Amino acid sequence: MSLATPSSSLSEDSHVETILFVECGFGSDAHGQDPTKAAVRACRNAIEFNQIPSISTIVPGGRDEMKLDVLLAVPAKYQSELDLDPIRKCFPYGKIRFQIQDGGMIATNGKVIEEMGDKNEDMVVVCCAVTVGY
Repeated sequence: MSLATPSSSLSEDSHVETILFVECGFGSDAHGQDPTKAAVRACRNAIEFNQIPSISTIVPGGRDEMKLDVLLAVPAKYQSELDLDPIRKCFPYGKIRFQIQDGGMIATNGKVIEEMGDKNEDMVVVCCAVTVGY
């Protein structure tokens, strides 16, 4: 389990020097208050419709040298529960840097359903931006 460490400010160090594209997405967990589930859904939402078959010839060194900068905006209340390992599995290749910031949203799910793992009425929403390049 690789827990996220929120940063008070985003890194100014360049992980991706040549940006090819940036995709955004969002995901939620309506029942269970699981920020990891919401973040996985946000990452999938950001990249799920991309198909770039020539990426291995565009990026020097191919897919293994591709770099991804994944920015996750997660409600502060739930950041300590964020597990990066399942999120990392959303990306089949590339060198990934995660950055976590306060954000996302907590909305009401309308009703606590204990059988679904609810501890409260929070619906956890996570936003994500995935920068891809080399």
